[in-house]
Amino acid sequence: MHAENFDVYGADKVWTQLKREGHAVARCTVERLMRDLGLCGARRGRVWKRTTIGDENLDRPSDLVDRQFEASGPNRLWVADLTYVKTHTGWVYVAFVVDVFSRFVVGWQCSTSLRSDLAIDALEMAIYARGDAGLDGLIHHSDRGVQYLSIRYTERLGEAGVVNSVGSRGDSYDNALAESFNGLYKTELIHHRAPWRNADDVEWATLTYIDWFNHRRIHNEIGKVPPAELEAAYYRQTKTDELVSSQTTESL
Repeated sequence: MHAENFDVYGADKVWTQLKREGHAVARCTVERLMRDLGLCGARRGRVWKRTTIGDENLDRPSDLVDRQFEASGPNRLWVADLTYVKTHTGWVYVAFVVDVFSRFVVGWQCSTSLRSDLAIDALEMAIYARGDAGLDGLIHHSDRGVQYLSIRYTERLGEAGVVNSVGSRGDSYDNALAESFNGLYKTELIHHRAPWRNADDVEWATLTYIDWFNHRRIHNEIGKVPPAELEAAYYRQTKTDELVSSQTTESL
């Protein structure tokens, strides 16, 4: 089980996953067995390289989030950010778009350049993946990076009916949830499996990681379930509520 989850689960997540699969085992037993086998969870570290460079001369949208990263359902609030990976052939940059409600990564893209197309390509993936659900009223939040303030990016948000929001204070807390995801990505994949040969290696590994992250990784912040499971439960409950409401209306 530890190996099936990128070798990053600590005792608590291994224990939780065992319970989800119907195995009755004490947490202390899991801790002891992992210790005996030399297994442990990934621990976060922090290395800085600036990827989103602000331009004070650009007009900025209002900050509609004000550091309150909460949403009542999917497609209410997305956060976007960039991070970086060092390879033998140079830097690789990765853009992500994350749904705040479920932590589901709805869009991502890798590139060897910090061009504005990198961020737009990740956004296009997100819009394509979620467009059928309707995006009117969705808030897209980012930091002050020029990639997110470009005319092409803001126009694409407008075309999709998405409201743009940009952090107002200019520090990492303006986009804390996206920064938190980047930290997990670096800890659980990039640092854990370094060194990297080139951009192709990073892209393939990221594809595999995102599939695991969205569909199998346990997230403590959302009730110790994977993002896809939380969203499926949300839509089941919404459908049930709508059915009950419809039946109630018909009986009146």
